[in-house]
Amino acid sequence: MTRLAGNALRLTVFVGENDTWHHKPLYSEIVHRAHAAGLAGASVFHGVEGFGASSRIHTSRLLSLSEDLPVAVVIVDTEERVQAFLPQLDELVTEGLAVLDACHVISYADRTKNRGETDAKGKKSL
Repeated sequence: MTRLAGNALRLTVFVGENDTWHHKPLYSEIVHRAHAAGLAGASVFHGVEGFGASSRIHTSRLLSLSEDLPVAVVIVDTEERVQAFLPQLDELVTEGLAVLDACHVISYADRTKNRGETDAKGKKSL
């Protein structure tokens, strides 16, 4: 897994929660493949309402329409590594949408580990 900061590429894949790959949730397979590929990070976000190519609105507010809610898988890494991962998406996703966005990553580390230490200029960290 890579540690990432600076310019990057964000890949967002929109699929349905009922979409599967070999009897497993498709979003889970995408995350596991991203992890196996050593990408910097991936998260899955469950939508509460949306519509896609079918133009049918899916919503969690009405039990009768709560089937196949939208799911977004967000992956962030360098442009090269995300581009190299796209052929795997071609294999997995038969219906859905993928969006690529340039982004800038700010990585926050566990700053509590260095509390009380001084930096190179002699300043005490918080």
